Amino acid sequence: MVRDILRGTGVALVTPFQADGSVDFDSLQKLINFVIEGGVQYVVTLGTTGETPTLSKEEKQEVVQATFSTVADRVPVVIGIGGNNTNEVVKELEAFPIEKAAAILSASPYYNKPSQEGIYQHYRAMAQATNRPILLYNVPGRTGSNIAPATVVRLANDFENIDGIKEASGNMGQCMQLLRDTPQDFMVVSGDDNLTLAQIACGMDGVISVAANCFPKDFTGMVNAALENDYVTARSLNNKLLSGYDLLFAENNPAGVKAFLTELGIIENNLRLPLVPLSDRIYEQVKEYLESLRQKGIHA
Repeated sequence: MVRDILRGTGVALVTPFQADGSVDFDSLQKLINFVIEGGVQYVVTLGTTGETPTLSKEEKQEVVQATFSTVADRVPVVIGIGGNNTNEVVKELEAFPIEKAAAILSASPYYNKPSQEGIYQHYRAMAQATNRPILLYNVPGRTGSNIAPATVVRLANDFENIDGIKEASGNMGQCMQLLRDTPQDFMVVSGDDNLTLAQIACGMDGVISVAANCFPKDFTGMVNAALENDYVTARSLNNKLLSGYDLLFAENNPAGVKAFLTELGIIENNLRLPLVPLSDRIYEQVKEYLESLRQKGIHA
């Protein structure tokens, strides 16, 4: 089951760019090796953190191929495929090498603000276009609409290959309702790094994380400890990372995590417009925070 394969920490990989704006495949390889060596259970390519709205179709294909090549079957790979044009999303499902993916992660349609029936029909079209496992992705702060728990339950019950959800509403009441009402084999993972510990305590199966790009060993250690009900260890690690979560999202994602990764020597600090690097003030705070972690013995 997908719930067994993807239990724990998944990392929503950034897409490194060179100074001229082209994809930096050498740095992508370095990043993938860094997070796998740090202990993450799986990687997610072409998520929002990967700046996919600014990648061409050809670049997306190249990033996916490079990800599979570098991972080399060491951990499962999840591919992000989504959009607000359902017909185009179905075409992408046909174009990508999804047969090698553990699952497809798909954010609900953004900007259009469809009704709950529209959201249901969008995912219905996806489920009927492939037999690969699909993970819903609820992130109202980016899409402008919420996938209601009742819609998630309906999709989970109606389609065998809709196997889970990345829940990033930040609404703990909604999260608990999902955990209560979805089928037993349906996977529910966090999409909020700063809430992951609490959400695992409520019953979630792990997280698809931004923080795991730059803190793979300690963030994954926190998640693993929580999943093993070792909340003393989990709280200790989480408390030391709390300020880091704030810095990651202080201005935009992935500007925060790219600043951290630059300071760690893994990528160059380049983004594609309309996103820009962190302001000098916040970047200095990133440097100071990393130094404080080193003094506390956190791996950074």
